[in-house]
Amino acid sequence: MPTIRVLLADDHVMVREGTRQILERQDDLEVVAEAGNGQEAVDLAITTKPDVAVLDISMPVMNGIEATKGIKKVSPRTAILVLTAYDDDEYVFAILEAGAAGYLLKNARSSEVIDAVRRVFAGESVLHPAIAKKVVRQVTQRSQPEDEGMIETLTERELEVLSLAAQGLSNRQIASQLVLSPRTVQSHLANIFGKLGVGSRTEAVMVGLRHGWIKLNDI
Repeated sequence: MPTIRVLLADDHVMVREGTRQILERQDDLEVVAEAGNGQEAVDLAITTKPDVAVLDISMPVMNGIEATKGIKKVSPRTAILVLTAYDDDEYVFAILEAGAAGYLLKNARSSEVIDAVRRVFAGESVLHPAIAKKVVRQVTQRSQPEDEGMIETLTERELEVLSLAAQGLSNRQIASQLVLSPRTVQSHLANIFGKLGVGSRTEAVMVGLRHGWIKLNDI
């Protein structure tokens, strides 16, 4: 099992220490760096190239939204997991659009945080249920879908994979349901991301909802 290298960014030392202790109890998780503000997080991402960055939104010098943009620019393969007390709509959509793959609230259980780190590392998206509802509501309330001509059409199989991904199924679970190999599912997701011009499952699901490819009862 590969070791997942994690960067923690939160301006509260006790929060970082607590999160580090939770993660490093797991044999496959290693905290390689800690940052007290968003700019430090971006700088450390350049030097450490972490697999996952766990960020708060409210941080001095540079907030989590700008830090997410910065990290994705200097280390595109780093998956961003937001761990915050804030669930304001403006924060949620801004940081998801910036490229975050997951969004948890700080009332999440330790086991949920551990699972979320592993899942975003595996290329999956993780949304706290309250955040998922906000995303669905916001997307479906938009009056006009984006121009269909700007996005390459997905195949029937890709639509099936996207629909199951929207339900929160892992690559292995999707593979089992569609009688495919996990590697094939990963390939389909890569094709979906390329066609839609997105970098995460969350973004792909949002596009699917806007275009009516995924229905509310699929979520």
